[in-house]
Amino acid sequence: MTVRQPAYVASSPKLLPLAQSVAADWQRLGVQGHLLARNISTGDQFGFDVDTPLPMASVVKVPLALAVLQRTATGALDAAQQITIDPGAASFGPTGIAAYRHPVTIAVGDLVYQMLSVSDNAAADTLVDLVGIDGMQQSLREWGCTDIKIRHRMQRMYDCAAGVAGNDFGLAMELAIKSESTGHHVIELLDPGRGNVASAEALVDLLQRVWLDQIAVPAATAELRRLMSLQVFTYRLSADLRADTLRVSGKTGSFLHLRHEIGVVEAESGDRVAIAALTRSTRRAMIAHDVDVAIGAAARSAFEALRR
Repeated sequence: MTVRQPAYVASSPKLLPLAQSVAADWQRLGVQGHLLARNISTGDQFGFDVDTPLPMASVVKVPLALAVLQRTATGALDAAQQITIDPGAASFGPTGIAAYRHPVTIAVGDLVYQMLSVSDNAAADTLVDLVGIDGMQQSLREWGCTDIKIRHRMQRMYDCAAGVAGNDFGLAMELAIKSESTGHHVIELLDPGRGNVASAEALVDLLQRVWLDQIAVPAATAELRRLMSLQVFTYRLSADLRADTLRVSGKTGSFLHLRHEIGVVEAESGDRVAIAALTRSTRRAMIAHDVDVAIGAAARSAFEALRR
């Protein structure tokens, strides 16, 4: 079988071997990947297959958060507004309010924190309902983020998977993997034409604009940076970047065979590197620490190569 060669991106010849090395490492693990790393200040970058639109899973919570934070910063929404969520009607998920057993009343601003820090699906869908899908699409258009598409709530992914596989998520993963090779997506929202999708390049562009205050309003971008730095999950992007002199602000995304993370690595020296690592596994495994570690290793290599 012929192995498809990735389309590499490198702002200088010395960065091309690194892009090739990361792509080869991921292929050995049975992962089809899409990576872009960029120094926000210099524009130096490298990666591969950066313009392929992929379902974002929980990475979608970053543009959603920005849309909410823009509205609270401008007074269109009240960050202190109290909302009661009934677990019986809440979206499915293993963390945060999605895992609660009793009703909870919480402020809009704290829902954004829950959504970004522990990837709370119930918090995310409550915020989607506040802003509306049409409102999200309008924000993306106003920001010029035309390569990021938000079309549905988080719960719709699980509904689509359950619709074809019942409660057997192992079967759902097998169907998702098979669909990659056939191009016919049995689980509807894994189809890039129907799901919440973005490319690695579109997501790095978004992060760069957030870190440079070139999108939405400064109060919103500052709060998004703060909240992304509070992410609890550190097993991917920051796995190999834990140091007192570094800060990693990120957001993971996981669903069936998808394992993603986007974020920005900042050093006391002033270096800032935005990274989007989007992966699709060809293995039927819900837990794949080697893939998580490989994403972390790529992030470490990217930061070291791109820092000034």
